[in-house]
Amino acid sequence: MAEEQTRYSRLAQITQLINTEHDLRDVLEHVVTAISEEIMRCDSVGIYLPREDGTYQGYVGKPALINGMTLDMHIVDPEYDLLAKEVIETRKTIYIPDTSKDDRPDQRAIQAFKINSLLVAPISYENELYGLVFLFDYGTPMNLTESEIESVKAYVNMAAVAIRNANNLTRKEKLISEKQLLLNVTRDLSLCSSLQEALDKCFYYLGEVLENPNIGAHFIDPIAEHKLKPASLSKESEWTEEDWKETHQKAQFNHREDPVFQEVINTKTSILVPDVFEDPRTNKEICEKFGMKGLYMIPLVSLGEVLGAIAIVNLKETGQVYSDSACQLAESIVDTTAPVLFNLLYMEKQEMIIQDRTSELLQKNDELEEAISELTQISREKDLILNSAGEGIFGIDLEGHITFANPSATELLGYENEREIIGAPYSQIFDNQKTFLEHYEQKDGHTDKDYFFFKKSGDTFPVEYVITPKLENDLTTGYVVTFKDVTSRKQMEEKIKYHAYYDSVTNVPNRVLFQDRLNQALQYAELAHKPIAILFLDLDRFKKINDTFGHSFGDKVLLNVAERLQKAVPNGATVSRQGGDEFIILLPTIEREEGAVKCAKRILEAFNDPFVIGDHEISIKTSIGISLFPENGDTAETLIKHADVAMYKAKDLSGNQYQLFSPEIESRTFEQIQLENDLFKALQKNDEFELYYQPKFDVRTEKLIGMESLIRWNHPRRGTIPPGQFIPLAEETGLITNLGEWVIREACQQMKKWVTSGHTELIVSANLSPQQFNQQNLVLTVSDILEETGLPAKHLELELTENLIIHNTEHTLKTIGQLKELGVQISIDDFGTGYSSLGYLKDFPVDTLKIDKSFINNVTTNRNNAAITKTIITLADSLQLNVIAEGVEEAAQATFLAEHGCHWIQGYYYSHPLQAETFEDHFLKSFIKRG
Repeated sequence: MAEEQTRYSRLAQITQLINTEHDLRDVLEHVVTAISEEIMRCDSVGIYLPREDGTYQGYVGKPALINGMTLDMHIVDPEYDLLAKEVIETRKTIYIPDTSKDDRPDQRAIQAFKINSLLVAPISYENELYGLVFLFDYGTPMNLTESEIESVKAYVNMAAVAIRNANNLTRKEKLISEKQLLLNVTRDLSLCSSLQEALDKCFYYLGEVLENPNIGAHFIDPIAEHKLKPASLSKESEWTEEDWKETHQKAQFNHREDPVFQEVINTKTSILVPDVFEDPRTNKEICEKFGMKGLYMIPLVSLGEVLGAIAIVNLKETGQVYSDSACQLAESIVDTTAPVLFNLLYMEKQEMIIQDRTSELLQKNDELEEAISELTQISREKDLILNSAGEGIFGIDLEGHITFANPSATELLGYENEREIIGAPYSQIFDNQKTFLEHYEQKDGHTDKDYFFFKKSGDTFPVEYVITPKLENDLTTGYVVTFKDVTSRKQMEEKIKYHAYYDSVTNVPNRVLFQDRLNQALQYAELAHKPIAILFLDLDRFKKINDTFGHSFGDKVLLNVAERLQKAVPNGATVSRQGGDEFIILLPTIEREEGAVKCAKRILEAFNDPFVIGDHEISIKTSIGISLFPENGDTAETLIKHADVAMYKAKDLSGNQYQLFSPEIESRTFEQIQLENDLFKALQKNDEFELYYQPKFDVRTEKLIGMESLIRWNHPRRGTIPPGQFIPLAEETGLITNLGEWVIREACQQMKKWVTSGHTELIVSANLSPQQFNQQNLVLTVSDILEETGLPAKHLELELTENLIIHNTEHTLKTIGQLKELGVQISIDDFGTGYSSLGYLKDFPVDTLKIDKSFINNVTTNRNNAAITKTIITLADSLQLNVIAEGVEEAAQATFLAEHGCHWIQGYYYSHPLQAETFEDHFLKSFIKRG
């Protein structure tokens, strides 16, 4: 008994550590210490955690050194250690008393450490494997008993909970951190005004995520596509940018012949090469010149076109592999950077083109001016120059009439020959609202805005043009106009402008345009004192669609979703795709909160009909979070954040709902965390929990037949907390197993006292949660409690919910059978609410059906409730099962039940749940039969 108390004390201590310690290693070291102190004959205990390559590495253990090796130097490879492989596959603990008779363990370790006996246990929780525990000796065999093995399992379960909690916390913190990082990336990039500034931001965040500063960007020259331009290198790189570019120049690298770069361009997918000398695709000569050992290349893709690639190289050692999450985050950073780079590249390119073109045009006009001065003497040369020029050229005299035009000019203007245009007024080509001198003065030799010329047909087309005066003896005798058709370039500019602000998959505004419109709406709303609303949408379970049908199918779904959203929102609203399956809607003209709610409801209704994509019909739902200006924030960042928080609250409410943001959402989250911590502490102490007992009677004899144990939490500050508030929290945190075990033990101890005092005909019942029922050691735990308390098993009844029986029937049937072998009675609680099959029911060795309270309500006035109740009674009688009704509050209900064959009753009609002492005074000492 002392050993048991010590074990429970250790388990309680480790439970507290799990919920108060933030360092996983400290918790697992306590687990290792507890196991080593529990199993004195064990020479070594080690906890091994999984690595990405499928092996397991030592994490914590005792002793710290074995044969001069630290634990983290020890790697378990399931391909060689068949014992570890079997434990991983079966999730079962395996104990080998004599390793010389078993060839499953890794014989290298057996020989190296002279292991005589060995135990390997899986660190698992809810079918998820978190690691392995090894116990072994290298002296005297451990000779473990079944009880000791179960003790080890108990501590290993605590390790599993600790690792799961640490993983969950790490995962949540990582998701929040990654989301914030991407928001920071988007914000910082939106403030960049130069290409280098944007690249520096990208390099900084990539270096943070991948922990590697050796990052470079390469752009494909859009004009000379055979050239790859090394654009920029991270300032933190081990290379200097001067040496880096010089090495590129010397290497004469041709990306069109490089398999790695071509695969990145053609597939628009990243490539990770841990060892460049082992991968057949890499150019070994180039790798040697740059000193590369490993390579991670991410394409820069915008508007479906590859601008180039970001290369992250390892200069120190081969075999470096980044985690999947790090790669996903790195690629998201590059995807966010690409459109910004595209826009900046375009702007930079356009400025260069304009400067070059202006310089070129001025230079040509200088040449033409010299040529024109010699026209009277060298007519043939004039014709040759004019006819061979690629740009359109025509002359205008001082009266504004066209004097000549070269073939390019007549072709661009739509005329068949020069004769059709010579002598025509300038207004036939220029805007006739101005005089030609006004056109000349406006241009002044520069192209600073968009201009259009008229064709013969009357249509206009965009041009770049320069007007140069024709001088003779310093006198202006006319003008020469040189022009170029820029229709193709203008179309490209419009396309670039569109895709810089619109999502390429859904054609709705992207983050950049949405941010701009939101900022404008906030400025207007603040001046006009008008409200605006943000709706943050996330598609429920969209990942499953992508995983099932592929990303191309998913893109079609997103396009259909965007189209429905645009139809559902009011005029003036902006629907924007933020990325993935997230959309944000801006409502800039709502009058009140009701307007935002009305829009959210219309959106939910729009998702009622399934989406038809090709031959597939897909049902999609969405969760919506709503934030309002100014109630929920006065900045774009705050409003989006609060709408996001409200959206996650809507998802918590089972999805396909909308949720308005309120401070209570965040405060309720804080209260939930506080209540969770209090629950951990209360479970450690146990003195805050108390069992109440509600009697069960036979209405035929008015005789007490038993009682149901019901837990209450006497919180030191909040008072009595009903089970409905803390049982779901215990289930969510995994504490329900320990809490349920405490209930069974407490109920058995109390029942033992009553049996000893002479009440040998009574049965106490306790509820089993699904998590508790699915524990592998449930039957052993119940057996140990009965043995510990001395209560005969026939006085204990365990209540299972009907829904629990429906699922996992093979495990359920086996476990119920083992409990029945102990002598424990089994009842099905809430019967009639789970739609269970009679085929299941007839196969399970249960004793009692418990009619749910929902059917007893209005049983005397509601025909449906009465029919269901009578059916359950008849069913129990046919299967020779006991039947009891819970929730009986009125004499009429008790009479109805008795008349139809249900004689066992529980409910307020007899008594509310009572404390043990009060229950004893009322029903075990001085019970008076009801008259």
